This record gives sequence, C-alpha cells and structure tokens, in this order.
Amino acid sequence: MIRNTILTLGFVCSLSGTSFAATAGDVSSDAALVEIDGAKLTLADIERIHPSALFHSRNVFYESERKVILSFVDDYLLDRQAKKENLTVEQLLERHVNSTIAKDPSEEALRVYYEGVDTTEPYEKVREQILGHLREVRITKAKVAYMNSLRQNAKIELLVTPPRAEVAVKAVPVRGVANAPVTIVEYADYECPYCQVAEPILAKVMAENKGKVSFLYKDVPLPMHSHAQKAAEAARCAGDQSKFWEYHDTLYATKQFEIPELKAAARQLKLDGEAFDKCLDAGQHAEEVKGTLKEGQQFGLEGTPSFFVNGRFVSGNLSAEDWRKLIDQEIAAKSARAKETAAR
Repeated sequence: MIRNTILTLGFVCSLSGTSFAATAGDVSSDAALVEIDGAKLTLADIERIHPSALFHSRNVFYESERKVILSFVDDYLLDRQAKKENLTVEQLLERHVNSTIAKDPSEEALRVYYEGVDTTEPYEKVREQILGHLREVRITKAKVAYMNSLRQNAKIELLVTPPRAEVAVKAVPVRGVANAPVTIVEYADYECPYCQVAEPILAKVMAENKGKVSFLYKDVPLPMHSHAQKAAEAARCAGDQSKFWEYHDTLYATKQFEIPELKAAARQLKLDGEAFDKCLDAGQHAEEVKGTLKEGQQFGLEGTPSFFVNGRFVSGNLSAEDWRKLIDQEIAAKSARAKETAAR
C-alpha cells in the first residue's frame, strides 16, 4: 500500500517548553540562505526569529511534489502492467476499464436524471450531454478501482517526507500520556461545525490508542464566529480550576456559547462560580487566545480543524480509520528512526 498519503482533506472552517524539530526538505539548518555585507545567514538564523515563517511554503511544495510523484506512480504501474500483458497502455485501459462499463442507462433512467438537472433546455437538446457525463463518471470510477487494484498488488513506499513544524506545546492542556510516541496538536474553534464533527472521532481515537497518543488543544477563534473567542476564554478559565477538558467537552456537547450559558456550564461542573465569572468578565485569558490565533496564522493555516501530528501538518477531518493509519505510520517511523540512531 502507498504510505504517507493522509495529509490534507477538505471540510474545514475557513481562516481569513516542548517542541517538535522542524525540517527544511533538502536544506540543512546550517546551510547559508542569504548573505548580507559578508554575513551568511542560515535557515537556523531565520527560524530562530521566525520559527514558523517558512513552514507553509515548505508544506505547499511538499504537497505539490507528492502529487506529481503519486501521478508518476500510477503511470509507472500502468506501463508495467501493459508490458506484462503485451499491450499498449490504451489497450490495457480498454480491457480492464472501458470494457467493464455497464450499458448506457435506459431512456426512462435518463429522463429521471434530467429532472434533477438545473436547466431550462428541453430533454432532447441535453440528452447527449447527460449521456456523455454519465459515461465519463462511470469510466472515472472504473479507472479508480483498477488503479487501486494495481497499487494493492505492489509494494509502494513514498520516500519523500513531509516537513515537520516546530509547534510549542509548553503550558498547553494535554489529554492522554504526556510522553506518548504520537502527539496530536489541534488548532480549532468551538463554534466551527467541522471541529464539532471531528470531536467524537478524536475521542474514539484517543480511547483506542491509550498510551500511544497525547492530544493538545489550541484555540483559533475564527472572525466569523462571534462567540468563539469568549468560549475559548471560558475553557481556559475552567482550566484555572483544573477542569479544562471537562469544560472543553461540555462546549462541544452543548454548543451553547452565550455568556450566561458559559457561566451556567461552569456551575454545572461545580466550579467556583464567582472566580469563573470574574475570570471570564475580565478577559483574563483573552490575550492568550489571541496568541494562539496569531500562531495559527503564522503557520499559514487556512481553516479549522487543523492538526500537527508529531509536527506533520494535517488539515480537515479524518475518519477514525484514517487516524489509525496515520498513528501507526508515525509509531513505525519513530521506531525506525530510533533503530537507525542506535545503529550508528
């Protein structure tokens, strides 16, 4: 199976102490990048002042590079299989893709499809376009299935590695084992519907991977969500009374973000209501929340939820199965690095 393929998915809300070591692709930290009046400045010099400045551009390059490589993999597999069967690639696709397509839909089925098309043109005028579109969809699905079968029968390992961001995790609430082999840092917004969808999946992943994963939460209150800033502050106020995660879970469960509701939630958790209200009303954690928002912007995050898994960027919602694969990949990679280091 192809490894390192779970990186960036859709379904995000748009964004208009301990750390993970950053990598710079083929550029080493001590390589000179610019010279000013004879003084050579390195990547390390830049990242000492702006630790996240180059991460977004490195990640964009990696995604583009990965896309090209995986496209080449498909071309390579098709060409190799065609030679095995003594065919051209076109003949191979005709045999295993085009010839498997079902017969054209009946006239009745085409008319039913036409009823769902947003057009004022008469059926007779758009019939061929509908038919052509359906044929194209079927061929695309058949080709995807065929390519999946070729990949499954080949041992493929993507050797280019994603950049790893330096993500500060000091004084950030941690769920799970603090020194677990996999650390997931989520940048999220309590009001973001996609973050709300991700929450039960993450809870399931944490439950299934006890001892393997530590989870950290960072606030990125988006401008279009008018209650997100105060909700984030409220969770931190609850954290002052050692109940950050209980309050965090309550916010995602109830989706109640008005100030009176935030205060009522504190009382339901049996917090010191007076102390909580004073913390929230005074905005004691407002600047901290704004700081993590700025941090997310510096990384070039384009929406929530966004994740860093051992410093590796993952955007959007993953299924529980995708998370399992990614966690297993990270554990295997960490084990391989440890063996490599021990062998030196």
